[in-house]
Amino acid sequence: MRTRRSLLAGMALAPVAAVAAERVPVVATMSILADMTRAVGADALAVSALVPPDGDPHVFTPRPSDVRRVQAARVLVENGLGLEGWIDRLRGAAAFAGVRVIATQQVAPRSFVEDGRAATDPHAWQDPRNGVLYARAIAAGLGRAGLTAPGADAYAAQIAETDRWIAATIGRVAPTKRKIVTSHDAFGYYGARYGIELHFVEGISTDSEPSARQMAQLVRDIRREGIRAVFIEKMTDPRLVEMVARETGVTVGAAVYSDALSPPGGPADTYLNMLRHNTAAFAAAMMTND
Repeated sequence: MRTRRSLLAGMALAPVAAVAAERVPVVATMSILADMTRAVGADALAVSALVPPDGDPHVFTPRPSDVRRVQAARVLVENGLGLEGWIDRLRGAAAFAGVRVIATQQVAPRSFVEDGRAATDPHAWQDPRNGVLYARAIAAGLGRAGLTAPGADAYAAQIAETDRWIAATIGRVAPTKRKIVTSHDAFGYYGARYGIELHFVEGISTDSEPSARQMAQLVRDIRREGIRAVFIEKMTDPRLVEMVARETGVTVGAAVYSDALSPPGGPADTYLNMLRHNTAAFAAAMMTND
């Protein structure tokens, strides 16, 4: 009987194992893109992220196991706009032969001058309208790989609904109070979308620290503008923000998420949850601004 039960159990598990084996390997450069790709591709894909939850894509260093993962992938989903400075070397080392998807290919990038040089902001996903463009680019890339994107339309609708919810939430904050300070300049698209004035401790990338002059200017700005809270992004070193808080007497707000999701079960474990979590934290703080 034990042999027969074991055989039946094996037969019952066989279809599950077969389905799992048929899932197509897809690699995304970071957790936000991995979540988007899972939503668009539904259950047909086995999606993994190179930069894990709470990781920093600006300073990520690929490992030999990452080379093997990219080598085995049929699709590689990248953000583009200079976010992943390491991806060209990784793709070359892996001799990647699959379909490359640049999620920002239809995005109008935010450009400006930083430290006297032209710069492009890669954090385009912070505007949900761009999130819809990401979803469409991923769906198109899956199509080029001969794969379907059964979740694309429903997911785009969910992103659009989240955008409306954010606009309504921020709309309850008086325009003169819409001012926030964050660890680094990752929320420019978000601020432009919802009419928020942004200040930040570090620039677009997290791989260099601000000068003493820049820190002093930020302290003056916070005092002049009556800003009451600063926000630490979960993936960044909190020490500079904590120093600014001590200098100005402002409150360190709830941790927010910019370039990475939280681990599963956390407050920002999906792209949509991230947008909603950040918005609730920002709105609560801005309500207290002088």
